[in-house]
Amino acid sequence: MSINIVLVNPEIPQNTGNIGRLCLATNSTLHLIKPYCFEITDKNLKRAGLDYWQHLKYYEYDSFEEFMQIHGDKRLLYFTKNAKKTIWETEYSHDDFFLFGRESKGLQPEYLEGNEDKLVAIPMYSDKVRSLNISNSVAISIYCALEKI
Repeated sequence: MSINIVLVNPEIPQNTGNIGRLCLATNSTLHLIKPYCFEITDKNLKRAGLDYWQHLKYYEYDSFEEFMQIHGDKRLLYFTKNAKKTIWETEYSHDDFFLFGRESKGLQPEYLEGNEDKLVAIPMYSDKVRSLNISNSVAISIYCALEKI
């Protein structure tokens, strides 16, 4: 079993490093879609991922289109605060792909269009919070799915 975590255009290396460590801890695979605002060799990414990065199963893609050519036929779940269905109401299966957008803007609207039945939200119970940190969102999502599979 392997959940696939997809980061579309990540911006903050420390978040990506933390998510990489989380993927290794949960036997998940990390997929990174360019462009991103750092290099995989970034010292901040390595520091956040500690010495685990060398053991992580991860793939890089030059564009969202390249990712979709390879994995577009798989079960993709798009995590966005604009979804009607929450993580609690979602059914999960082995080898799902969880897509997360960049820290500042989330997933691009054109990626969500036509995929309304695949949108998933993490509930937030305060209108004072716009979003959660992406590392926290990925952690919540992975462990919720693992508990339900």
